[in-house]
Amino acid sequence: MVNTRSGGETEGQGCELKVFLANSEEPELLMRGVEHMRRILSSSSHRGAKHLKYAAAYNLGRASYEGCGMRHSDQEAERWWLIAADNGNPKASVKAQTVLGLFYSRPPNKDLQKAFFWHSEACGNGSVESQGALGVMYLHGLGIRRNLQSALECLKEAAERGDVYARGHLVRHYYDRKLYTMAAQQAQKILQYDDIDLLANSEGCLPVYTAKGIAMANFYLARCLHLGLGIKQDTTAAKQHYRKAFCMDADVTSDLQCDVIYGKV
Repeated sequence: MVNTRSGGETEGQGCELKVFLANSEEPELLMRGVEHMRRILSSSSHRGAKHLKYAAAYNLGRASYEGCGMRHSDQEAERWWLIAADNGNPKASVKAQTVLGLFYSRPPNKDLQKAFFWHSEACGNGSVESQGALGVMYLHGLGIRRNLQSALECLKEAAERGDVYARGHLVRHYYDRKLYTMAAQQAQKILQYDDIDLLANSEGCLPVYTAKGIAMANFYLARCLHLGLGIKQDTTAAKQHYRKAFCMDADVTSDLQCDVIYGKV
């Protein structure tokens, strides 16, 4: 184990921070991890490794938000993530900038203008996940005026970089525009992969959003197969994809099914 009191820093300590949160079934290890990160942040001997302090603040935010090794607190999570994000500093924690965009996108902390700001900062600093999120915000006018051109630019670029959530929204866009062949083909490309954690790790994205993208792809491919839109009709395969969509993300699938009922799809 690396000595945290030394003047120099190594990648080993950054990896160590991740290990503490990964072992969520080990309460004592989590508490040790939280204390370890606090020591890094309060230490005056790490001047040459500010990136490690950003990483520690990001992980303390995660620990606060998830209630791992400390009491759950949205306010504390927000405070630590703001420290880690450092006003959009490209040398700070880009993950913290992205997670703040997600944090402000949902109740009870919903503030879409803040969400748009942080996703913009993170996207500018290289976050593919925030680039996909910006595409969705432009597409639906969330926190910003609706702009279809900007939406498609963000979604297509994020999709090319491997963001499955962005790909799922592209499938939806193609289907809504009655470009059924493109919708079915894009959905089939997404569904070539079924290891959510592997996909999420390769993209640097949260598994929950990767799952949402796969659920959308399954649902819209099922619609195409069910109705014979852009692909040969196959009701048996359609049922399988409806089932897979629900298993992947029940909330996304239920919302899309409601859209079907009310004639929005």
